[in-house]
Amino acid sequence: MNKTEIGVRMEHGPRWLALAGFYRDALHGREARLASIGAEVSRVRECAGAPHRAAEAALALARRHVHDLEGLSAGAIAAASLWLASRDLGGPRPLSDFLKCSKADKSAVRRAAWRLDELVRGRRPPLEEYVKTVAARAGLPAPVVRRALEILAGNRRAVVGRNPWVLAAASLWLAACREYGMLMRLANAAGATVEGVKNAARRMRA
Repeated sequence: MNKTEIGVRMEHGPRWLALAGFYRDALHGREARLASIGAEVSRVRECAGAPHRAAEAALALARRHVHDLEGLSAGAIAAASLWLASRDLGGPRPLSDFLKCSKADKSAVRRAAWRLDELVRGRRPPLEEYVKTVAARAGLPAPVVRRALEILAGNRRAVVGRNPWVLAAASLWLAACREYGMLMRLANAAGATVEGVKNAARRMRA
């Protein structure tokens, strides 16, 4: 332990150090994820014959929005970022060009492309649309959708500023009575992690 850490421990105590350690680990995890995305961007760019500037723009997109893309693989984010970067640089390519070169699941790449496009354009449909989309992907009936929308309406404070895909999956899981197998299905349908959906559900009152 260096002198700075000793001073911090004396001034702030062990709780502060634990919090600082958490944020340090989170930062390292973010950089490791970005490194994985970067490696896949380089591979897919070369395979698809995209220009180097598209790869640079794709990496900038991924870095800016990495927290909003939770639950999507590095491969899916890389292919989607290259597609969007190529379009925004004035050399649009069909998404299929990058799908052919990606090792990621095709539906995951499409979800990543859709989500990135929303983030870049700064437009988001109403939360109801996310619920309906996730429910359709998971094969859930209309009564469950209605119940999920009621749950969201009763938890307005808990949903402000949250990822709409995660919120949609969490509300649908609560509406489906927290069935574990359904949790995994909904997380996959929303392009989110199981833990992310569970955490969002904990903040809601069903």
